[in-house]
Amino acid sequence: MEHIIRIQYYQSPCGKLIIGSYGDKLCLCDWLNEERRKLIDTRLQKELCAGYEESESATIAEAVSQLNEYFNHKRTAFDIPLLFVGTDFQKTVWNELLNIPYGKTESYAGLSQRLGNPKAVRAVAAANGANAISIFVPCHRIIGSNRQLTGYAGGLPAKKLLLELESPAGLFG
Repeated sequence: MEHIIRIQYYQSPCGKLIIGSYGDKLCLCDWLNEERRKLIDTRLQKELCAGYEESESATIAEAVSQLNEYFNHKRTAFDIPLLFVGTDFQKTVWNELLNIPYGKTESYAGLSQRLGNPKAVRAVAAANGANAISIFVPCHRIIGSNRQLTGYAGGLPAKKLLLELESPAGLFG
């Protein structure tokens, strides 16, 4: 395995993203304007013993294609290989996020219950916030127990746009 995380930038309708692949897997799709960018970059590069290189890859090309389809209402599920870089607990949370269907939402408490650990709400929230593969791993589908929008790496306007994209009835309109 070469020790390179290939990256490209993508302008989505709700903000600019950095997309990265390691080998033939997507390891990064994150918001550029996010405060935690440095933390995610450091975690990925350290754990994969790899540096960033701005270059193309088949995985990034496929990710961009799938994102374009998603934003054009032509895709409701992604099928690109993912590489999670984090703790075992974080990976468990991220895998559970993949089970939240398009157009549906879940609360942190509900996600904790789905994981069989209803008292782990704060740990689940922290793991959700550490997700480096936004949109593909739909952390935007997590809302407050009161049905209000809660923090999101891309900002609440981006989260609202994503949820409205997935819910034509305007659940959050």
